[in-house]
Amino acid sequence: MDEQEWLNWGNKFLTETYDPSAGPKLKKYEIMLTSDHFIRLRKTYQHGKQEYYSLSVKHLLDMNYIVGAANTDTLQITTQADDIIVQTYNDPKGDVDSMATMLNIPVKKTAQPRLDSLRQVLNLLKAKDL
Repeated sequence: MDEQEWLNWGNKFLTETYDPSAGPKLKKYEIMLTSDHFIRLRKTYQHGKQEYYSLSVKHLLDMNYIVGAANTDTLQITTQADDIIVQTYNDPKGDVDSMATMLNIPVKKTAQPRLDSLRQVLNLLKAKDL
């Protein structure tokens, strides 16, 4: 597979497995693996607050799959340092720009081979950026 096919597969995985029902009700969400090798997640809540997360795959340290209750698990992505951009907009408590080392993505129950394929895609893209 070429790089575009890997990106397409990674995007398909993320959009099919992301579970928006975990947590407060969302108005909309967008999750993607970009052509410049970033994972980006934007969540917009019913009252207008937005949360935005962005991380470069080259900073990926590890990806863990945490089994949860019911139908939702967590894809936990960690980076080497504070390499994940976290921003909030329209937050009644005030807008925040910060950095993090961990991003927890709620996902539907997923088979191990699919998770291994995502890990392979992310490692391939990481190797291209080093």
